Amino acid sequence: MIFPLFVHASMLIKLLGLSPSVKRVMLYHQGCFAGGTVLRLAKDLAENNRGARVLVVCSEITALTFHGPDEDQIGCLVGQAIFGDGAAALVVGAEPVEGAERPVFELVWNAETILPDSSGAIEGHLRELGLTFQLLKEVPTLISNNIESCLAEAFGPLGISDWNSIFWVPHPGGRSILDHVEAKLRLKPEKLRATRHVLSEFGNMSSACLFFILDEMRKRSAEEGRATTGEGLEWGVLFGFGPGLTVETVVLHSVATA
Repeated sequence: MIFPLFVHASMLIKLLGLSPSVKRVMLYHQGCFAGGTVLRLAKDLAENNRGARVLVVCSEITALTFHGPDEDQIGCLVGQAIFGDGAAALVVGAEPVEGAERPVFELVWNAETILPDSSGAIEGHLRELGLTFQLLKEVPTLISNNIESCLAEAFGPLGISDWNSIFWVPHPGGRSILDHVEAKLRLKPEKLRATRHVLSEFGNMSSACLFFILDEMRKRSAEEGRATTGEGLEWGVLFGFGPGLTVETVVLHSVATA
């Protein structure tokens, strides 16, 4: 099991009736890219431990970010305005049991990179008054200017270069980030529909956001009668953005809805 932020693993093990000797990995203070990080780690664990099933739990609480306004901490005000609490879970495995397990998405490839010239763009500091944020106004530009190189590395081997031909699961760091990415890559408005919906309904829930978006896409694809869980498309991308400035990239393969 993999837990980013504030989930007491022993309580969850007891609640689910799992073996007390279940192997655990706990991650803390990873920031908004952690949703991609845990998928990368879970994929490695599942593929290298035959028969393993990895329960991934992301739980985020924003209480530590709430404190009085400070003119020197504008990033904190932004964080308090867009962040929200959230928790989500999924199971990752390899070689699904036919007739007993039905995958929703396949994790095909992943990578992590730190964007050039981005030091200090996103930071979190745990201080006496709580968790404070540093969010530079250049963050949307830094991400949008570098995202195509991440896409080229991920999809070049598949011969894909039309970014409107894939489905999108980017972390909703904020509306400005989504607007910049959409404009830079000339994405059709519907490409970021699931992400924008989650941001508008729940806010930025850090690591948990990506799981909410995957579920929103899965449900909406079924409701609209699409052929696959990825809005009827075969290939997709999942992005996590966070401190560093770090980008987690995951290539997804959808599954037939029928």
